Amino acid sequence: MDFTLHWLARQWEFLTLDWRDLLDVTLVGLLLYHLIQMIRGTRVITILVGFSGLAALYYVARLLGLYTLTWLLQHVFSSLFLVLVITFQKDIRQGLTEMGARGMWRRKGLHEEALTALVGACSEMAALRIGALIVIQRSVPLRDLTEREGVRVDARISKRLLMNIFYPKAPLHDGAVVIRDGRIEAAACILPLAVAQGQNFGTRHRAALGATQETDAVVVVVSEERGEISVAIKGELMRGLDAEKLRQVLKDAL
Repeated sequence: MDFTLHWLARQWEFLTLDWRDLLDVTLVGLLLYHLIQMIRGTRVITILVGFSGLAALYYVARLLGLYTLTWLLQHVFSSLFLVLVITFQKDIRQGLTEMGARGMWRRKGLHEEALTALVGACSEMAALRIGALIVIQRSVPLRDLTEREGVRVDARISKRLLMNIFYPKAPLHDGAVVIRDGRIEAAACILPLAVAQGQNFGTRHRAALGATQETDAVVVVVSEERGEISVAIKGELMRGLDAEKLRQVLKDAL
């Protein structure tokens, strides 16, 4: 009886958590949650599956006594942290940027009037084969794009103004418009170009992909060659959108 009570007391002592343990578990849970949110839907998942395969191969090699293969995989895993940093440097940079910006900057969507003006302008420019590139800022600030080479506008979003900016002979048509907090902040902004492998993308589409690979912005592209509307989000391009689909995509994203 005394042994049973002593054992139960030890088990209760082991299971008892103080505030430090609860804080520790909570912080680890939050960290894992944000990590999963960051890598969900990206190429990181595929690469992690590849590393899991290597780990399984290492376990089998040790189990079967394959010394050469075990030695090789041990050296690979000893440099695993460095390999992960090199492999995921762009994803890590973007994730940390979003994490830092999310605490200081509040995401603001477009109010209904601005969204209607934006969708109407893109639809009409697509019909007229007028090229356009419109960047909508979310959490990550785009001040380096607007202040480095852009021309400050700071105006209310309107269909007429957007069409005037992108009219082929207008002084500001060559570049991107940046929208922040529901207003046109700047025009003629130069965006980083993505490397489009195996895709026949023009300069505007590559710029849209480049901007969304570096930030969490949403970029709308109107192609002057095909009269097609596309939206880039997180390095992915949705093409062939009509007015209703464009409105829905922007509502969901913003």
